[in-house]
Amino acid sequence: MIVSLAGGTGSVKLLRGLSKLLKPEELKIIGNVGDNFWFYGLYICPDLDTVMYGLSENLDLKRGWGIKDDTFKFMSQLSSLGYEDWFLIGDRDLATHVIRTYLLKKGNKLDKVTRILCDKYGVKQELLPCTNDPLETWILTDIGEMHLQEFWVKRKAKDKVLGVKYKGSEKAEALKEALDYIFESKAIVICPANPISSISPILSLKSLRESLKGRRVIAISPIIGDKPVSGPAGKMMEGLNLKVSPFEVAKLYSDFLKIFIVDKKDKDYIPKIKDLGIEALSEDIIMKNREDEERLASFILSLFR
Repeated sequence: MIVSLAGGTGSVKLLRGLSKLLKPEELKIIGNVGDNFWFYGLYICPDLDTVMYGLSENLDLKRGWGIKDDTFKFMSQLSSLGYEDWFLIGDRDLATHVIRTYLLKKGNKLDKVTRILCDKYGVKQELLPCTNDPLETWILTDIGEMHLQEFWVKRKAKDKVLGVKYKGSEKAEALKEALDYIFESKAIVICPANPISSISPILSLKSLRESLKGRRVIAISPIIGDKPVSGPAGKMMEGLNLKVSPFEVAKLYSDFLKIFIVDKKDKDYIPKIKDLGIEALSEDIIMKNREDEERLASFILSLFR
């Protein structure tokens, strides 16, 4: 069994590749909840939904989020009535959030609700939130602190990053099933997701981070050269006084990481990464199509077989 720690857009391609090579019961996914938030009374889980839509072939591949061929009449109507429409929710996507919120308000925990939704969408792999407890990523900026969604979506990441908080991480408990799967796993794969806003919220759960120590953990760099493959990782790393490079990502995971895969263009980082006590390998990590997804997934799995 392989366990994957996943964000959203930066993770779903690799997860699709792994899902083609592993039996459904052989892949367990622990998802990020740090970007979850309430919007017009609905509980939105962007990363969990991106994984769910991606594995069920419902994902809008052009946008990298939401449901393919969706319409936005709901958002258009909101805007025409003078209400904020900065976070786009498709008309079909809206049903997911309504059902999730309805089930949560009936007393169900997020992990159960996620299982129900995945079952409805036909996802065969198990997707778990890293915790059922409140855990949110907040960005400290030059104009004040704000939720990740406000920073990235509403304000287009235009504010200077001064720091990052994972609110609730001190009290939040990692999902027991997630810890059990890590203990039982053959290996743990950290997807090439934003290390600050997608993976670190998961790792902010102390028991989960501790559970990775001594395990077979491999991570794929989300950085090529000095630029992230996607998203605001670069700006966030700079705000935390981290150089935007594969080496800095490896350092963030160095207390538990066994193998780090960088792009072939970044071979020069391998000696420095090895100095951290981490095995470093190079491979073409850009996934432009389904063949690339399976190729990279196959390379990763070959390291554990």
